[in-house]
Amino acid sequence: MNRLSIEKRTQIVSALVEGNGINATARMAGVSKMTVLKLLKDTGEACMAFEDMTLRNLPCKNIQCDEIWSFCYAKEKNVPEKYRGVFGYGDVWTWTAIDADTKLIAAWTLGTRGAETANAFMLDLASRLTNRIQLTTDGHKAYLQAVDNAFGCEIDYAMLVKMYGEDGHLGS
Repeated sequence: MNRLSIEKRTQIVSALVEGNGINATARMAGVSKMTVLKLLKDTGEACMAFEDMTLRNLPCKNIQCDEIWSFCYAKEKNVPEKYRGVFGYGDVWTWTAIDADTKLIAAWTLGTRGAETANAFMLDLASRLTNRIQLTTDGHKAYLQAVDNAFGCEIDYAMLVKMYGEDGHLGS
């Protein structure tokens, strides 16, 4: 099996971090597309393991949560019938918990925008914290039960619901 040198791995990861696509990175580094994809997968797994091990017993006080929409393969409406309902094709949501004071991402989860992902996300967040926190989320209803399941009454929780006027601007 061929092994990439540290310099070649660094070149590939640097190109990806700078926003280059998979094919362009493969051409620039003189490697196959599959080599780039394997390194990307391996790097992601290593980062995830490091984050899971390191981000524990966090002394956060103010956490803000939100979900970010994206898609894999195709937007939900364009996913072929054979892939409909299969996670990884169509809509994908990144759930984030950011410490409002330090800007540390204390926890994140990939999934759907449903209750199952909300519960997994909140349980993960709760497992990383040492203190009672002030948690703020948007008005997404999946948070209600998930926060209760993960924290019970050991949390100060608020939903921030923005009200927009007819002109699309925040109301006063």
